[in-house]
Order: sequence, then C-alpha cells, then structure tokens
Amino acid sequence: MIIDLKKFAETEQPYWDKLERILDRIENEPSAKLSMEEVQEFHYLYQRTSSDLARIHTFASEPEFTNHLESLVARAYGEIQETRVPRTRFRPINWFLRTFPQTVRLHSKALITSILVTLVGTIFGIGAVALDPEAKEVIMPFSHLQGSPTERVLEEEMIKGAHLKGGKASFAAQLMTHNTKVSILTFTSGITWGIGTLILLFYNGVIIGAVAIDYIMDGQARFLAGWLLPHGSVEIPAILLAGQAGFVVAFTMIGKDSRFSIQSRFRRVAPDLLTIIGGVAVILVWAGIVEAFFSQYHEPVLPYAVKILFGTGQLGVFIWFIARGGKSNEALEAQD
Repeated sequence: MIIDLKKFAETEQPYWDKLERILDRIENEPSAKLSMEEVQEFHYLYQRTSSDLARIHTFASEPEFTNHLESLVARAYGEIQETRVPRTRFRPINWFLRTFPQTVRLHSKALITSILVTLVGTIFGIGAVALDPEAKEVIMPFSHLQGSPTERVLEEEMIKGAHLKGGKASFAAQLMTHNTKVSILTFTSGITWGIGTLILLFYNGVIIGAVAIDYIMDGQARFLAGWLLPHGSVEIPAILLAGQAGFVVAFTMIGKDSRFSIQSRFRRVAPDLLTIIGGVAVILVWAGIVEAFFSQYHEPVLPYAVKILFGTGQLGVFIWFIARGGKSNEALEAQD
C-alpha cells in the first residue's frame, strides 16, 4: 500500500494542528483545567495522530512529517502520563544552594566546553604577549593596562584606595552592571549555534592570559594574585557558567535528539537556562561587592597575603559548591 502523502497531510493536518493548540495551552497555562469534552477530544486527537505516525512510518519516509508527528505524540503522551504535583512556594536560598549547582552539573558537557574554549584563549594570550610584548597594545582593550605593570603597582599602592572614597557603592553597581551585560551577551550568543559564545569566551581567555603574563614577566605576580583572586575567583567562573548556558542553547538548536521539534527541545531546557543565568547574576553581585570593597585595596593598606588567602579559599568553596551542592537531595530522590 502506498500513501498519497500530499492528500494524506491535507486531510489530517487540521487534527494535528488542533492537537498542537491544545498542547500549547496546557504547557503555557499549567493551572488551566480541561473540561470533560476537551479531555475526550484531546485523547481522540492523540490516538489519531499516533495512528497517523504509525502509517507514515510504515509506508513513507518523509522526515519532515515524521519529526513533527513524533514531537506531537511525545508531548501528548507526556501530558497524559504526567502526575502533576501541587506547586510549592519559591524559596530563593533553596534554589541557589541546591537547584542551581544541580542544574550546572546536569549540563556538564556544556560547562567543560566553556572551560576548554577559555583555556585555549588564555594559552593564546600568554603566548602572544610572551613572544611579542608589544602585542598587548592590540589585545588589551583597557587603557590602564597598556603601560608598565610595575608603574601601575606603585601608583595603586600610593593612592591607597583613595580614588574610591565615597563612591564604593556606585563603583560596585557599575561593575555588577557591566559584568552582567557581558554574561547575558555570552549566554544569548548561543543562538548563533554557539559561534558567538565561542568567540566571546576565547577573547575573554586571551585577555586573562595576556594580563597575567604581562604582570608575571614584569615581576608583579604577587600583586596580580592579590588584585585578581578576591573577585576573579568567582567572577571568571561566573562568565564560564554564562558560556555554559550559551552552549546549552547551541546544543539545543543543533538537536541531536531529532524526535522532538526545536520548540519542544527549548521548552525542556528553558527552566535550566533560567536557573543557570539567574545563579550567574547572584554570583556577579557578590563579585562586584568584593571588587569594590576589597580587591581595590593593596599594600600597605591590605596585605597581599590576606587577599590571596581570601581569594584562594573563596575559589575552593565555589568549586566545592558547584561539585557537591544539592548532592543530599539527589541521593534522597534516587532512593525514592
């Protein structure tokens, strides 16, 4: 038996469209309730679409129709089999301490990709400045980093943080706003199939590597560690997490699981994306506070050893938090 696919689609399309409208309504309005007639109609449309899918699988090989129907059937099956639980009140502390690290670990491949791209950029930046010190004039976008690191260290130690008197709060807010914009751009650039996210992470790595080797080669490694570690130990990981979210978007668009449409795939990852980027925003608020009220003070006001110890400890706590946060909940859920 051979199906006249065009005629078949024209006949069945209204039923598929109606099922999709009902599914959109259910998914967009979780609290909405269907009447008995609507439930019966929904079940009928599900059965009819499932039957259509079986016929296409048997007698035709059109991926366009097959993918669309598979997506509809999968969504409908999920709604039919789902057991809805009462909504619980949103608890910010529980969300950040448990849900956020769990979600980060759930998309570990995207995080590893973000870290590797940044590392490659860092190595490139180190090599570029080490081989050609004048390259920093092209690589570094900040004018205050163009001069001699030693001269800048002497200047910073002489002013003793006086340039921030009375303006720490506004400086912190400025830092938070800037870093949040960078993170959002890194995240949303994933819509370019990850190319934009890759470029931004690579360039960020280049800057980190170039600045680091410039200060080390000038004998200012101690100042560099005391300056960057307090806020950089959380600020840089936050950018990496924003990159992770960007690559989650890219992987979703590429869609190795072709059984679902791109809309369905994005519905599945949307809560995770919101969780990751929301956690990034919280981290950047803390990084801005630390940079304005702590990182900008140097010896003799604040010993570098204290700043390095603080930054190293903070980095260790952050790594532990991402690796272990919410683990007890995961164990309980596995037992259930």
